[in-house]
Amino acid sequence: MDRRKHANERKRHGVQILWAFLTNSYLMGFVQGKIYKGKLKHLCVPGLNCYSCPGALGACPIGAMQAVIGNWNFKFAFYVAGFLMFVGALTGRVVCGWLCPFGLVQDLLHKIPFPKKISTFPGDRLLRKLKYVILLVFVILLPMVLVDVLGQGAPYFCKLICPAGTLEGGIPLVLLNKSMRNALGWLYAWKNLLLIVTIMASMVIYRPFCKYICPLGAVYSVFNPISVFRYRIDREKCVDCGACARACKMQVNPVANGNHPECIRCGVCKKACPVKAIH
Repeated sequence: MDRRKHANERKRHGVQILWAFLTNSYLMGFVQGKIYKGKLKHLCVPGLNCYSCPGALGACPIGAMQAVIGNWNFKFAFYVAGFLMFVGALTGRVVCGWLCPFGLVQDLLHKIPFPKKISTFPGDRLLRKLKYVILLVFVILLPMVLVDVLGQGAPYFCKLICPAGTLEGGIPLVLLNKSMRNALGWLYAWKNLLLIVTIMASMVIYRPFCKYICPLGAVYSVFNPISVFRYRIDREKCVDCGACARACKMQVNPVANGNHPECIRCGVCKKACPVKAIH
């Protein structure tokens, strides 16, 4: 069983690494310290992949949504919303478990040995609601209400919170551009502090950003119960041994709810089931 579990994990990480490379394969960006601005940048990628990463070929759907939600021209906003709904309705949170580059970063950080790993704590379930608040406030309301004289909203989540943007975009661009290093201020320091906290938390808690902060995960989680590709539990086979619930690092019990909003469809529960009751 452990061999099957590790084989599945290696396969998943392989897919994550390949996808991260394919969506960030503009290598000249890392050489020149510039962002790719070709036609592909008008398209969104499914996962949380920073627009400002020097290698990024596509746009992050959360960043794109913020950038246009306060704009008088809603055509692109409709595209982004439609894209999120399509991906969510098709796969649910499969993107979180198999494609998101920052999910891969957290997965690898959690493998670092630590004296005590924390699976849950008082207030954990309540804190998981925070990502929905962040989606509503920082991704939708603030860009819509706080606009400049041209009626343009700012990407407040990217600007004030997103540690993935700091890791993939902020740090590389600052290292590659002297002019940016001379203009650093409190905001850059704040974003790096959040990144450090996220890195440290990821070594102790499995995917803390996904559980508590990520607005993209909040969007996809709504579609988990109704997506085309979802888990199905064969109750005739299930022996209620609890192996699937014990294996789940997101603290989901597949028997109680095979398509819980917190499930990232990593497949660990499926591999852990001794009677193959999860499909």
